[in-house]
Amino acid sequence: MTLNPQLPLSISRTHRLQWEEAQQKFVILYPEGMVELNQSSAEILKCCDGVHTLTDIVGDLEQKFATSGLHNDISAFLEVALNNGWIQQ
Repeated sequence: MTLNPQLPLSISRTHRLQWEEAQQKFVILYPEGMVELNQSSAEILKCCDGVHTLTDIVGDLEQKFATSGLHNDISAFLEVALNNGWIQQ
């Protein structure tokens, strides 16, 4: 699958993003298991709310962290997330 930058992104219906106190990090839970996320990945996935597009997410995170040039990294991660079924468009 290829990410369409004009479509909103959301967490897949079969997956759930949640904070795991035991691991002290965000994880993706799904019927077959769990994926532990680093802080950057969690910040990106928290923006996948069914309203925001890739462009929105990049803009929001660049503003939040007072930086620029995040488009390629965010886009690459979201491609992986889409291909792993963690998110949907």
